[in-house]
Amino acid sequence: MAKKHQRVPVNEFDKTLAASSSFVERNKKAIMYSTCTLLVVVIAVVLAVQYYIKPRNLEAAESMAVAEQLYRSGDFEKALNGQGQDAGFLQIMDEFTCTPSANLARLYAGLSYAHLGKYQEAVGYLEDYSDCGDDMISNAAIGALGNCYAELGQPEKAAATLVKAADKASNNTLSPIYYVQAGQIFESLNQNDKAIECYEKVKKNYPGSPQAQEIEKYIEHLK
Repeated sequence: MAKKHQRVPVNEFDKTLAASSSFVERNKKAIMYSTCTLLVVVIAVVLAVQYYIKPRNLEAAESMAVAEQLYRSGDFEKALNGQGQDAGFLQIMDEFTCTPSANLARLYAGLSYAHLGKYQEAVGYLEDYSDCGDDMISNAAIGALGNCYAELGQPEKAAATLVKAADKASNNTLSPIYYVQAGQIFESLNQNDKAIECYEKVKKNYPGSPQAQEIEKYIEHLK
């Protein structure tokens, strides 16, 4: 037989209601002030996004175009530090904080340092990069971070990060690459079971990928 819900005596409800009403009366001004303050903050944020952040992001995006071109051409030093009147990724981050372009500049800065072999600097920027909402870009950033950990002699951290990137990406382009990289690192750590697990995921989940064409060889030599 189901238990009946225990009922709270009516007078207890009355006491609670009276106490609540009394609290509101005593603190009416404070509550009104807090509500008004919150409203002002919300309005300020909306105005900031509309009239400050959006225009600044447009300006930042224009600055990014030159730096991105330098990056694509392989001139990573100039992409980072700028060229003449044109800002580089580092300056864009400083001048246009709290904009999507500044966040993207942070990612580019990390990748630029990685290309220059400055992996510690690269890690600092890649770790600070925030998910931009684009799965390919965000997961590629995690993969790049994993590779930097490997270059810094942190294989366990590198393998875990690469597996994370592969799991999150869940696509035929990035995932097989990161699983194979993670598997090779696990092999270097003599963690063959984990390596096989990575290779098996490529075989099972991404049979159409270039990596899958030779993945059986990776598996067989560990068994």
